[in-house]
Amino acid sequence: MEPGGALKAVSQLRRGVLEYCVLALLRDGPRYGVELVRDLGSADAMVTSEGTIYPLLSRLRRDELVETSWQESPSGPPRRYYALTADGRRALAEFTAEWASFRDAVEHFIATDTSNTGTSNTDNDGTDTSSGGPQ
Repeated sequence: MEPGGALKAVSQLRRGVLEYCVLALLRDGPRYGVELVRDLGSADAMVTSEGTIYPLLSRLRRDELVETSWQESPSGPPRRYYALTADGRRALAEFTAEWASFRDAVEHFIATDTSNTGTSNTDNDGTDTSSGGPQ
């Protein structure tokens, strides 16, 4: 792997799941863009910017996963709020159903037993392979 490859991989993963994190944030009710950026930023791995979130929200709106409405702001101009549509709820439910098995599959391959050498000492059926095979 090239230097910095892990950071690049994390960036790709973030890009792939960001829209579902946004849909999840909208599950409990409408929010406006800056609020979404702030709430995503509460998890270090999901820190993003308005320059990323607004194009994503536009795409989600075009794909009819979210709908928008303008609401007066207590301070300043009206804000555009984003809310889940029925299709957005379905998309989130489908992703949620697949996410746990995907996460577990990745974890299966990258999890290590660091108690000895820093590498895993068991094979798929739990057999100890630290001495070259089953004992």
